[in-house]
Amino acid sequence: MRTCVRYFLLLSLAIAVVQCQRRRPTKPTPPQRKPHIQKPEPKEPTDFPPVIFGPPSIFPDCPKECFCPPDFPTAIHCENRNLRKIPVIPARTQHLYLQNNFIDEVTEDSFKNASELRWLNLDNNRIKKVERSVLEKLSSLLFLYLGKNNLQEVPGFLPPNLEQLRLCKNQISKIPSGVFNKLEHLSMLDLNHNKLTDGDVGKNIFKGLKNLVQLNLAHNSLKKMPTNVPLNINQLFLDRNNIEDIPSDYFKSLSKLAFLRLNNNLLTDKGVPKNIFNISSLLDLHLAHNKLHNVPIFSHKLEHLYINHNSIAKINGTEICPFPVMAIDWDKEDEQPHLRFLRMDGNAISPPIPLDLIMCFRNLKSIVI
Repeated sequence: MRTCVRYFLLLSLAIAVVQCQRRRPTKPTPPQRKPHIQKPEPKEPTDFPPVIFGPPSIFPDCPKECFCPPDFPTAIHCENRNLRKIPVIPARTQHLYLQNNFIDEVTEDSFKNASELRWLNLDNNRIKKVERSVLEKLSSLLFLYLGKNNLQEVPGFLPPNLEQLRLCKNQISKIPSGVFNKLEHLSMLDLNHNKLTDGDVGKNIFKGLKNLVQLNLAHNSLKKMPTNVPLNINQLFLDRNNIEDIPSDYFKSLSKLAFLRLNNNLLTDKGVPKNIFNISSLLDLHLAHNKLHNVPIFSHKLEHLYINHNSIAKINGTEICPFPVMAIDWDKEDEQPHLRFLRMDGNAISPPIPLDLIMCFRNLKSIVI
């Protein structure tokens, strides 16, 4: 019995000592420094997915990155292949499609054999430079598409037989002097969505473009109408510039102009001479999103008129009617006003449609007010 009591007392004493040690404050241990680990330098970001190779071809000269259709041996399709570089193009090629890739330069090596090329599409790449020697040797080229790239100026030494040149959606702020002088066959020039100013489209820039039909200078930074526009022009697009006025004799020599777009500019009544749009060749006139207070006078042959989103508060059908209503011979089509579509919404005009407007323009198929 005494042994048991003694054992119990010793056990109690041991427990008390342990509890006392637990309550004793301990010195806080300083935080250990983490060893310095040198991080690897971040790699240059890349958004280049792997190149997509074309299917097996029956043509031994077909670039492995492209598709060469057996039923159209003059065409080579290299579009949407994630290319960074243009492959060597076979001599038989006349139609070459390279759009939607990551190409940043057009070099001579790729085209050293392709002297018969007639159609070249390089839209939607990253092209900053086109080597002079490339275009000099492509004397048969008719269609050159370089839209949506990173060009800062119009490429020089363009092939003299070009019929269409598309340079839209680049960063072009310079047109080298004389670059278009030898392009007598060019019918379409597209320079919309660039950074052109009045100084970039000086009076001799379009010299030599005798057969130009369509000129697109929309989405630039022009404050004035471009000078010396080719006389054969049929379509002139100047939307989304900063044009404030039009010279009174501007359209005098443009006897074939049929489509004119001046939407989203800064035109006011003061900057638009009274009869400036009274052009017998004009069929389609766009003046939306300007600062006009009155509807301008136009030819009886005009078919479509867009004057929406201006500051027009009223419209007088008698004033804009090309002829006195009572004098119009409705049996003779050439003596009737041809207006078929009229858009006037976004102004301060309220319905109903004025009766004198309906009496004059009886061929109207659609009117938005």
